[in-house]
Amino acid sequence: MGIVAWCVVGLLAGGLARRAVGAPKRGCMGTMVVGVLGGLVAGALWRLATGTSVDTFDDFDLGSIFVAFVGAAGLLLVLEAVGTDGGRRRGRRR
Repeated sequence: MGIVAWCVVGLLAGGLARRAVGAPKRGCMGTMVVGVLGGLVAGALWRLATGTSVDTFDDFDLGSIFVAFVGAAGLLLVLEAVGTDGGRRRGRRR
C-alpha cells in the first residue's frame, strides 16, 4: 500500500473507531494518526499471534480497514484510560 492508501485507511479506521468508542474528536490529522498507528499495532500483533506473513494487510481492502479499526479502537481506549485528550487544553489558566 502506498502512503495515500495508508492515510485513507487510517482516516476511515480512526473515524469508525472514534464513533464506536465514543472518544472526543481529535481533528482530521489526529484521527488519521490514530488509525494508522492502530493499524500498525494490530497488524504487528496479528503477525506475532499467528506467526504467518499476512499479505491481506498490504492491500487496500476491508481486511485492512478492519484490522486498523480494531487497533485504532484499542489505541483510543488506552488513550481514554490514560486521560489524554490529544494535547488540547479546555481553558486558559491565568
